[in-house]
Amino acid sequence: MDSVRYDLIYLLACAVNGIVPDSAKTADMDIKKLYKLSKYHTVRAAVGKALERAGIRDNDFGQAEFKAVRKNILLDTEWAAISQELEAAGIWHMPLKGSILKEMYPESGMREMADYDILFDKERLADVKKIMADRGYEQHGGESTHQVVFMKPPVLNFEMHTSLFGAHHAENLYRYYREPMRFMKKDEGMEHSYHFNDEDFYIFMTAHEYKHFYGSGTGIRSLLDCYVYMKEKGGSLDSSYLSAQLSELGIYDYEKQRRELAMKIFSSPEMPGLTAQEQEMLDNYFDFGTYGTIKHRAENKVEQFYASEKKVSKGKYILRRLFPDLKHMKQFYPAYFKCRLFIPFSYIRRMIHGLVSRRSRITAELKELKKHDKK
Repeated sequence: MDSVRYDLIYLLACAVNGIVPDSAKTADMDIKKLYKLSKYHTVRAAVGKALERAGIRDNDFGQAEFKAVRKNILLDTEWAAISQELEAAGIWHMPLKGSILKEMYPESGMREMADYDILFDKERLADVKKIMADRGYEQHGGESTHQVVFMKPPVLNFEMHTSLFGAHHAENLYRYYREPMRFMKKDEGMEHSYHFNDEDFYIFMTAHEYKHFYGSGTGIRSLLDCYVYMKEKGGSLDSSYLSAQLSELGIYDYEKQRRELAMKIFSSPEMPGLTAQEQEMLDNYFDFGTYGTIKHRAENKVEQFYASEKKVSKGKYILRRLFPDLKHMKQFYPAYFKCRLFIPFSYIRRMIHGLVSRRSRITAELKELKKHDKK
């Protein structure tokens, strides 16, 4: 592992454990490279906090910390108002992921936030759109099969989810979370506001990370989230329930490997020895960054196709990608399925969208197919 990656792990471990970094170690760090890597993994605020404790004040890190604290305050304030409107309108809702996790970090703003993720009653989508529009939000990027994004300049961003996973995600994840209400607990004193208990929150954050890890990839912040959560809640979690649910989801091994790696590298500033498998997993997290890469997404798409088909060919893969089954198309283009005569036009719409907006993805998949042809 190169020195900048080592420095990042070291400083993050110091940040979340309240440790002052060793000045002898920080003196030799390349701050510019460290900032670039921290930005790639969306952990600038946490790294900046650790550097400050060591007496190092860098303008780029300082600005990132200030913006992280400011954005968290703005998101919290805005969510308090939105949730009151949802409650008053009788729309059930539940905040997800980072909005909860950030409160477990030692200091405000240490866990950077791009947006707030909220699950809500999909039957009330029109009402939610009106609430957000009345508050000055614009719908961004149309509607996907399981979420609608609302944005208001300069920094407010809410991803409003109608489901936790779409039908186009892994079947085991979609099936398990098809009826999320069975896991949801009502907030005390509220009629329409919900939360997961500690075990189900951890299971969902793991399932969500798994989706990204085996999709485009995910970065070091996901490992840090795992460590922070387990440090806060790990001692009280029902391990037998976790094992049973993770096994049902098919992610038991992934959770174990990810958790053990996270606890190993962040429990102490001193980097422990890693097995070859652990080092490979850590390298993957470093390579992917917070939001993954198009290249890794293409690799996984092609690998999954070759693993699931007995007879495979480049032509068959291309046909499958050009003409997905009707279930897939109905999820993404429901308007075309109101009349059977319009269904063929959904495929034309999909091809146009791919050529206009997803050329890089198409190119990456074609490159991966060529690699398989050479094998």
